[in-house]
Amino acid sequence: MAITRSTVKTIAIIGGGFSGTITAVNLARFSESPLRVCLINRGYPVGRGVAYSTRQVEHLLNVAARNMSALADHPHHFVEWLQTRSEYAEVPEAELRETYVPRRVFGDYLRGLLLRYWRPTEAGARVRIEIVDDEAVDILPREHGADVLLAGGTTIEADKVLLATGNQPPAEMPTAAAGFHHPRYVENPWQDWSSRLPDKSEPVVLLGAGLTMVDAFLTLQAHGWQGPLTAVSRHGILPLSHFRGIEYADFPPPGVATLRLKELVELVEEHCGRLRGLGANPAIVVDKLRPHTQRVWQNLSLDEKREFCRLHAARWNVTRHRIAQQIHQRLSTAIADGALRVVKGSICGLHGTGQGVGVVVEHAPGRQRTIEAGLVINCTGPCASFSAVAAPLLQKLLGSGRVQVDALDMGVEIEADFAVVEPDGSRSSCLYAMGPLVKGVLWETTAVPELRSQAFRVAQVLLDELSADQRAVEAWPIQPEVEVLEYCI
Repeated sequence: MAITRSTVKTIAIIGGGFSGTITAVNLARFSESPLRVCLINRGYPVGRGVAYSTRQVEHLLNVAARNMSALADHPHHFVEWLQTRSEYAEVPEAELRETYVPRRVFGDYLRGLLLRYWRPTEAGARVRIEIVDDEAVDILPREHGADVLLAGGTTIEADKVLLATGNQPPAEMPTAAAGFHHPRYVENPWQDWSSRLPDKSEPVVLLGAGLTMVDAFLTLQAHGWQGPLTAVSRHGILPLSHFRGIEYADFPPPGVATLRLKELVELVEEHCGRLRGLGANPAIVVDKLRPHTQRVWQNLSLDEKREFCRLHAARWNVTRHRIAQQIHQRLSTAIADGALRVVKGSICGLHGTGQGVGVVVEHAPGRQRTIEAGLVINCTGPCASFSAVAAPLLQKLLGSGRVQVDALDMGVEIEADFAVVEPDGSRSSCLYAMGPLVKGVLWETTAVPELRSQAFRVAQVLLDELSADQRAVEAWPIQPEVEVLEYCI
């Protein structure tokens, strides 16, 4: 069965997390012509995605409220929304702007943005958003568009298709046999694993020491965990804490985006030293570089990008992706009390040990040991190799040659307007991609400040592509009428 509406243009968005939802919202806000938007979502509540589906109050945003607006053209929108909620109504605005609110609250905000346009009884609404509860398994190009095939057997005929699938699940860990499965091994930490918890006194091993590990640590603490927790990390570096910075006008200098990698590294090291001399946190350099990061990355040669990933990416990620001070304090206290320890080493293998799992860790060449645990959680983060993705749709697109892996194998190759580049180098006429899928092209493309700008820009591109006359963003209306229809196929 095909879902089609020949008199109305259709945009299919695959992925109902932040990127897909806010792109749909912007299409609804700015379209001047009748439009149908199919927001295809499976696995998590639409609007919340993986990150904001958590119900635990301990899981906080990693960015202060002042920089969490989902709307690129309304930078204070999230703070203003928070002021409408009873629990924040009495918080002074200056304090509220610096607050790291629970992620579930931000999920409420995203759902509210989408539902703001839910007017199913309003006749003649210009934009119709259909929330499709199904999984896209293939995209077949056709003249003037593409057919999106769904797992349930339905086909959506679209004029344009946007891939907004977000982060991929973690990669498989090295084992004696591929595809290790065990009741006490959590392969995907972003799925519910509370049913696998052993006795609270048993040891738990967390594979990785980044943001995903922090989430798992907080979840276990919320369960009143009493057994020892061990985080195994190749670099042994925990996320850093957010801090109150200082004004520092000396960085970056004009033309920073044109520097070669060697020059950039020397410049960053110089200013980090200056900041230490002032008694300030050197991470200020990374924050000040943030608005220029995408241009810096795109100006680097392929060899320079590879060198950065090999030598500098680990430290960059730890410095760039920080956590709220109160969460960092909980980590520090747990380490000081012996409840959590961080082990530096490479994970060489996993194997079952009856009721538990053994983790083989190599601390130095030829020096290995096995850590046994009642539960092991893969907290290594999203799979870094795009060609190894497990998602059926992405595998299909790669296998059929409808997308091209970027030169670093981080995601798909795109043009400046987010149109997918096909293996022969040609521009796709109907397929676009955004978010973590384009990390190899943009590098900085996983946090809300970058994603909201992408959602704004992609909406502009898609509407312009569907329009006979190219329109300027400044001429768009602010809040045209829109209807939202939710149904399951």
